[in-house]
Amino acid sequence: MGIKIISDSACDMTVEEAKNMGIVLMPLTVTFGEESYKDGVELDHDGFFEKLIETDELPTTSQIAPFDYEQEFTRAVENGDDVLCITISSKLSGCFQSANIAAEEVRGNIAIVDSGSASIGQRILVELAVRLRDQGMSLEEMAQTLDKEKEKIRVIALLDTLEYLKKGGRISAAVAIAGTMLNIKPVIAIEHGEVGLLGQARGSKKGNNKLMELIQKEGGIDFSKPCALTYAGLSRTLLDKYIQDSKELYKDYDGELTISSVGCAIGTHIGPGAIGAAFFV
Repeated sequence: MGIKIISDSACDMTVEEAKNMGIVLMPLTVTFGEESYKDGVELDHDGFFEKLIETDELPTTSQIAPFDYEQEFTRAVENGDDVLCITISSKLSGCFQSANIAAEEVRGNIAIVDSGSASIGQRILVELAVRLRDQGMSLEEMAQTLDKEKEKIRVIALLDTLEYLKKGGRISAAVAIAGTMLNIKPVIAIEHGEVGLLGQARGSKKGNNKLMELIQKEGGIDFSKPCALTYAGLSRTLLDKYIQDSKELYKDYDGELTISSVGCAIGTHIGPGAIGAAFFV
């Protein structure tokens, strides 16, 4: 008997990464017009951004159905495993609710954890779960630890464009036009399970400085736990520039920095060119 860790593709892991960690990764569905794709399976992150850039209307994402969770839970339980399921924030998607509905239908030891995050914020919680599993923690201990530790996760990102916030109705067209003319780069965070605006900077260089300032304001990064960087779109040039500019932040980290690309769950709302960091304080 072991512990099977299940998460959804909103954590922005690739199928290969999840397989190497012994995780079951369940795909969200992203729909462009009449065409629907399984996130990360039928459409990878590059393919998603190619389509996003080409379309005038934002795609939609669909939560994982209770039946799909039930199938995965049943498969794990019949194999003699306990189940730990970590979902995208319940304030951003209905996956947490779907997983709980499914758990009620399956006779087994199942724990559902709302990550309170998405993208790399969710990813680093999943990576922490893998460490706890490999250390031999019980399912109940893991769930309790993750619920406590998730409150220490910070996700901070610098956007390159206001266009997708405008398309999604988050800001007005007038604000988007003015911000574009002034080269305004919004800084956002995932706080209390929701995406919020932290501030803004004029130009990418000042934006990078703002990211570093906010991370330092949090007291720095706990390198004893997972951390990750991310970029949205087809190029990681801006992220590489941030890494170069922020060497001081990561000087105490002796491992290889985890770098992930943004997928459909968050990419729909922030567009290409964004960069971000997730860490435990």
